[in-house]
Amino acid sequence: MSNTSDQEGSKKGWGPAKSRRKDGSFRHPLPLLGRGRAARSPGPQASARGQGSESPDTGSSSGGDRSEDRSSQSAAPKSAGSLLRDVSGVVQWMRDTLGQSDDFVVRGFSVFGRFPAALFFFSAMVELTVVNEDILRPLMAGPAHPRDRELSPPELKKILLDETIYHCETQLEPDPQKVQEAVLRGETAIVVEGMDEAILIDTRTIEKRSVDQPETEQVIRGARDGFIELISTNISLLRYRLQTPDFRVKMIQLGRESKIKTAVCYIEGVVNPELVKEVWERMSKITIDAVEAAGYIEQLIEDHHTSPFPQVQNTERPDKAVASLLEGRVVILTDGTPFALIVPAVFAQFLQTIDDYSERFLMASMVRTIRFVALIFSLIFPSLYVSLISYNPELIPTRFAVAVAGGRAGVPFPAVIEVLIMEIAIEVLREATIRMPEQVGGALSIVGALVIGQAAVSAGFASPITVVVVALTTIGSFATPAYSAAVALRMLRFPLTILAGMFGLYGVMIGLIAISNHLLSLRSFGVPYFSPLVPTDWQGIKDTLLRSPLWTLTKRPAHLFTRNPTRVGKKTIQAMMRPTGSPLQPSKYLKKEGGAGAGSKADHHNPSDGGGH
Repeated sequence: MSNTSDQEGSKKGWGPAKSRRKDGSFRHPLPLLGRGRAARSPGPQASARGQGSESPDTGSSSGGDRSEDRSSQSAAPKSAGSLLRDVSGVVQWMRDTLGQSDDFVVRGFSVFGRFPAALFFFSAMVELTVVNEDILRPLMAGPAHPRDRELSPPELKKILLDETIYHCETQLEPDPQKVQEAVLRGETAIVVEGMDEAILIDTRTIEKRSVDQPETEQVIRGARDGFIELISTNISLLRYRLQTPDFRVKMIQLGRESKIKTAVCYIEGVVNPELVKEVWERMSKITIDAVEAAGYIEQLIEDHHTSPFPQVQNTERPDKAVASLLEGRVVILTDGTPFALIVPAVFAQFLQTIDDYSERFLMASMVRTIRFVALIFSLIFPSLYVSLISYNPELIPTRFAVAVAGGRAGVPFPAVIEVLIMEIAIEVLREATIRMPEQVGGALSIVGALVIGQAAVSAGFASPITVVVVALTTIGSFATPAYSAAVALRMLRFPLTILAGMFGLYGVMIGLIAISNHLLSLRSFGVPYFSPLVPTDWQGIKDTLLRSPLWTLTKRPAHLFTRNPTRVGKKTIQAMMRPTGSPLQPSKYLKKEGGAGAGSKADHHNPSDGGGH
């Protein structure tokens, strides 16, 4: 009896003949539940993985090929279809490559009670209720009509997808290597005996924080939602604001080991196709073991890697990302990070906020002017102070010069050393404040600045005017909206101060000329960094240092060469130029005749109209 069953199982390709142990006993090839190393069979069992030499080609979305040592260990056999038809072979191969993890689950069962099958998933990444109720239960019970007839693999595949599985996000995958990658992403894979394709079901559930206001970009009149770490939620926040059929999302996987999903978002019909092509090509060339944050991608796709100035803008705000998409830019989202990347980026973008467009143009223009003044303060104020004190005191008013000289009477250091010491102390305090817990960070920044400033003046390390100059410089750097641009300006203060200490005002001018030449030489995906100032675009200048009324910003940025440059329609422009109506003008409702007015007043207070005195 046992020999007969062994022969029948051998003919089907899944019977005990393939599960014979060394001692001659038999075991079921698909145990009901297997986890990690406890479910791994003894011995090397390298037959399924020793044949392949390289991983199957996953296209440009793979983010780079695997290294040779990794491919020799985990690559699937060349005959991918034949492997998927043999459930026991798939189980053995998956256990050989993934079986060292205790949260890896292999569930053996029979589809409709007739077809051997196996379920693969990581228990920590899936919703077990969905796996049990929407996948496993219907597969084991199944519809009634196919039970009494033979089913070919195509018919079985159609019944499973169309009539059995209670889940909408399903797909077929013939490549075993991609099946394994899907399981690692948190999907559930089903392999059925005789079928040359595995069924992948998106059952991933990851704990996530709620959508909240971004902490790095505070606004007054803007939206209060921000990106989170889950890429699907971030895409939904963009689609919520862009309910247009032209919004496109292209997915790509980056990282040989991490295989992080990254989305390239743009609006077709607005963005220049060459820009999308260039972004995709740069990202396809990224070959790295893992992409831990969006900053990895930023550093790998920017044009000038040695420049201190950012050429890719990042944001946590969905409304800012949508505004960039509408201008004709490309937004890059990365799974696992709440920051979106915006390309291309020009210098003017880092001085603008979403509040500039929520306020009226006069207020927005004033705020932008204040930011520009703060930028100048944060860059050149310390170096200008050093050059005037050290080389050109005659340019300072006499009374002020006397006060400054009296304050510096007991300071043993030259002005340049004095300023550098205070600047370094402030930077150390700033970094410590950022890394400290939030409950004590604010108190440390305020108390630390007061204590350090007062102690430095009392001990004779710095003069009062130096403390004031460094404080104004620090406040000016806080007024820069973009953190990456503020860091670049903070870093450039030090060489400017050293040049001022060596050559005075000539050194300051040399440093500013060098910085200007560097900014003019920068490109972000081919766009000049000083656009729209250089090269000059008068339409773009309306929205640079000052902000013109919204209805005058009729065109998208010319340096992006969008396919549809029109932003504001002609009807809006014509309506804004016409005089407005006055539906509630008092002269329309108040009668000029005094009698009519008195009569209406008497009618209003007539006691006979209900409730007389």
